[in-house]
Parts: sequence; C-alpha cells; structure tokens
Amino acid sequence: MFYWVVKAILGPFLYLVWRPRAQGTRNVPRRGPAILVGNHLSFADHFFGPLPLPRKVTFLAKAEYFTGTGVKGLVSRMFFRGVGQVPIDRTGGRASEAALRTGLRVLAEGRLLGIYPEGTRAPDNRLYRGKTGVARLALESRAPVVPMAMINTFELMPSGRTLPRLRPRPEVRFGEPLDFSRYYGMAHDRAVLRAVTDEIMYAIMRLSGQEYVDRYASDVKNDPTAEEEAEPAGDGGSQVPEADAGGREEREPGARGPRERRETGGPEERDAERVASDARARGTTGGE
Repeated sequence: MFYWVVKAILGPFLYLVWRPRAQGTRNVPRRGPAILVGNHLSFADHFFGPLPLPRKVTFLAKAEYFTGTGVKGLVSRMFFRGVGQVPIDRTGGRASEAALRTGLRVLAEGRLLGIYPEGTRAPDNRLYRGKTGVARLALESRAPVVPMAMINTFELMPSGRTLPRLRPRPEVRFGEPLDFSRYYGMAHDRAVLRAVTDEIMYAIMRLSGQEYVDRYASDVKNDPTAEEEAEPAGDGGSQVPEADAGGREEREPGARGPRERRETGGPEERDAERVASDARARGTTGGE
C-alpha cells in the first residue's frame, strides 16, 4: 500500500517539475507476470521508469540500499522497504542463485519484475554488457520480456549527485515484448544464456540509442584505467557480441551478433537450431 501512497503523492510532483515523457506503455502487459529489463543510468531510474505504468513494479535492488548508515541510509532503507523492492546480494555464487529464486517467486505471483541486466549503474552514458541472470529468469519463468530504455536520466542525476537537476526532461521507452520460447528447456546452456542476454541488450540499445561497450560496467567502475580501454562494439556500438563455449566474450571467426542475424534474414527456427547445435557441439552446461 505504501507503494501506491508514494506514487500518488510523488507522481504529480514529478510530472509537474520534470514533465517526463513515456512511449510504448501499451507494450507492458496489464496482467500476469512480465520482466522489465532496462538500462541503468541513474538513481532517478527507480522513479521515472515505473511512473507511467498502472501496475506496481517490483525491482531487484542491490542489498546496499537496505543496509546504509546515517540519515541517507535510513531514508534509503525506509523507501525501498516501504515500496516493496527486493534486496539482492550481488557477490555471485550462492547469492546469485538466491537472487534468481527471488525473481522467480515474484514472477510466479503474477507480478511485474524489474531488473537491470548491467548489474549496476553505468559509469557514463553508454550501455554495457548484460549479465546472463536475466536470461535464466526469462527461460525458467517463461514470462514475456519487455525492454525498457531510460533517456536523459544520466544527465539529470549522475552518480554521486544528491539532488536531480531540473533539466533535461527524462523519458522512458518500452519496446515490444521479446519471445524466447524457442529456447525453453535450455536455461542451463551457457551459450544460449549469452545469446538471449545479447538479444535483450540489443533491444535496449535500439530503444535508447546508446553506444554499446563490450565490457561489464562493474569492471570498468572498479578499474580506473578500464574505461579508457573500453572499446565500442562495432560501428557506433551497433553490434552486441556473443560468447564462446567457455563463457569468454570474444566472438569466434564467422560468428554473428544479433543485428547481423536480423539483417541477413531467415526464420527464427534456423537461428534457434544454430545456437542449440553450437551449444551441444561445444558441450556447454550450467549458468554463468
């Protein structure tokens, strides 16, 4: 109930001050489970992303939002707990598995689940490689995946800024639901998980118009020199690479990214058979 109280009070204020735009809200199912997958540019994403939707969105939020100290930590804990967001531990291993089960439980209850595949806020205004947990959620839950692109929120409230600027106008765009039914039953195949994740990131990239960087955002943030070394993928960030059987993010000779597969045409079944046969030939098992 606190979620709707906050939205009823805060919503009109956000509309009045920032006049946010929204596109494609009809692409979000009005009932039943669905996964909203978005780029993550700013803390403001938590507000302007769900704002135009008539349904509650339950986000998988980093555990640090629930464990902060001081006045800022207290406000953060009260807000995220009050609006029903779910804390997740991002340390990997068993923690990642627990986060996955939490997401599946939310979807099994018929709710909207929000997740940022990059795993953290981007260090700049570019789109970074997605982690394959979102693919496992999509394949195991069999819920539709709706890409969500945040626009201008990085300039509005970059990392480290306490209060948002008054300009530019924030915007959220929802794309058409993605169908991964051709991969059902393959949720533990690493090659398939990477292919699904890359297709999701490609959809977000098309909506947002961002440049794509073939590195994890967390790696760039943790290594002061990594951001300078990060290279856009393809011409203007137009291609999202695939992984090989060992999970390495280097494209094999002759391999094609999502955009190249679309440009060359061919039925989806051929694409699914190619990914599946490649995965079986390489003997890939298990998730990331």
